[in-house]
Amino acid sequence: MMERGGGTEDGDASAILIPLHEARRERLDLPVAFERRELDLILRLYGRMVAANEWRDYAIDHLADRAVFSVYRRASEVPLFQIVKDPKLARRQGTFAVVAAGGRILKRGHELARVLGIFDTKLKLVKA
Repeated sequence: MMERGGGTEDGDASAILIPLHEARRERLDLPVAFERRELDLILRLYGRMVAANEWRDYAIDHLADRAVFSVYRRASEVPLFQIVKDPKLARRQGTFAVVAAGGRILKRGHELARVLGIFDTKLKLVKA
């Protein structure tokens, strides 16, 4: 004879896990923000691109449904790229995306480091 531990007969009801940070954000209506680790990866990339004289300015927006890191060549222009964190897309396409100036999604994924890999320079063969 098999005994069940104390609890409900329906074992599925107790198996639902809700991440606490998502529950708190919904309860307090906090905007989506980049975590320290994510911001560190983004700012390292930004520093490399500034040193290469590709990028000059940035802006960070923490909106109710997503966080956006926008990169500018000049402060008066539209952003060249946007690095977007959208937690609602975590199960489908991935939380992170890189969007070009025209709105085209260049890369999307679950890991920020892989998504930012689109900016890594590729080695090219040069004839002497």
